[in-house]
Amino acid sequence: MSTESLDPAALALIERGADEILKREELVARLAASMQPGGRPLRIKAGFDPTAPDLHLGHTVLLNKMRQFQDLGHQVIFLIGDFTGMIGDPTGKNVTRKPLTREDVLANAETYAEQVFKVLDRERTEVRFNSEWFGKMSAADMIKLAAQHTVARMLERDDFAKRYAAQQSIAIHEFLYPLVQGYDSVALEADVELGGTDQKFNLLMGRGLQEHFGQKPQIVLTMPLLEGLDGVNKMSKSLGNYIGIAEPAIDIVNKTMKIGDDLMWRWIDLLSFEIGVAEAARLKAEIEAGQLNPRDVKLRLARELAARFHDAAAAETAIAGWHAAVTGQGDTSLLPLHDVVVPAEGLRIAALLTAAGITPSNSEANRKLKERAVKIDGAVVEDAATTLSPGFEGVLQIGKQNFKRVRLIAG
Repeated sequence: MSTESLDPAALALIERGADEILKREELVARLAASMQPGGRPLRIKAGFDPTAPDLHLGHTVLLNKMRQFQDLGHQVIFLIGDFTGMIGDPTGKNVTRKPLTREDVLANAETYAEQVFKVLDRERTEVRFNSEWFGKMSAADMIKLAAQHTVARMLERDDFAKRYAAQQSIAIHEFLYPLVQGYDSVALEADVELGGTDQKFNLLMGRGLQEHFGQKPQIVLTMPLLEGLDGVNKMSKSLGNYIGIAEPAIDIVNKTMKIGDDLMWRWIDLLSFEIGVAEAARLKAEIEAGQLNPRDVKLRLARELAARFHDAAAAETAIAGWHAAVTGQGDTSLLPLHDVVVPAEGLRIAALLTAAGITPSNSEANRKLKERAVKIDGAVVEDAATTLSPGFEGVLQIGKQNFKRVRLIAG
């Protein structure tokens, strides 16, 4: 089939940030076919197990790619793995992950559905639950499905192989997870499935099962795992290196402004809709030539993210508050106010910094005091014995990027 009518810009958008496309030539052919008279939009599937109630920017890497497919006119399926969530996917783990209760899964799924439409177009999103088909499947049906793969093939999966070699236990139900995820693609007749690089084995399972059931095998598109604020580890709540999409706009701005300059380009590639590949290359060249401050580009990304998960007005307020705190110029009352409960006699500054969540411990706070890095309303704290009492309202700050506007109330 001719692919002359396929827009190169559309293909470039789909490929942006992708780690791997299997198989690219199949994707090109199906995209071209969808544009022919009588052609149909492709069915783009991504599955999410509701293992935690809140999403962070790492989760949105897939959501962003789904939105790009939507903008190109294709059908997006947001699959909530309410059935698989009760199995527990071991992907990337060296131990069995604890499955969730039905109540946990449903509660998290409801929260997911509310959050994903900060990225996806609600009117063009098909939300499905895989309990729709697995809830009707008998034990005999599940055994027949399990017969489609061998233990030897399952042990080709990297995490299973490592655990087996280390003589760590692998529960039988864990072998079912890739099969169940793969069968989701059969039930939904997916043309393309998106997933992280750690999901490649499971995504390819879908291709094999679709062929077995007489369907065209889906194209697999894997996306990188987004590094968190530390620039090293995968974004994770357990590591504390994340930005939750439900966080206040000021926190999204402040945390984004803390990332390293190198990581900034990675985030732009995977998270930005407004800064395209060509513009990112131009901005990078201007920075290298000393014509542009990387802070300005980072601020643009922070504004975009805050606006996406809140709105433009909230983003501008957050930017103004951030600027006031960092430069000491402007209205810090734009920063959100956090109540901190303190004794009637007040708290010394080190303990207060810890109580407000600005430092992890009093010893760290005291270290910062010795470095003269602590400020109250822009003024350096000279005396570690400084005590603030109920009724105080102002900005506590360490360095330029770590600050919080607080109000002390008696507890």
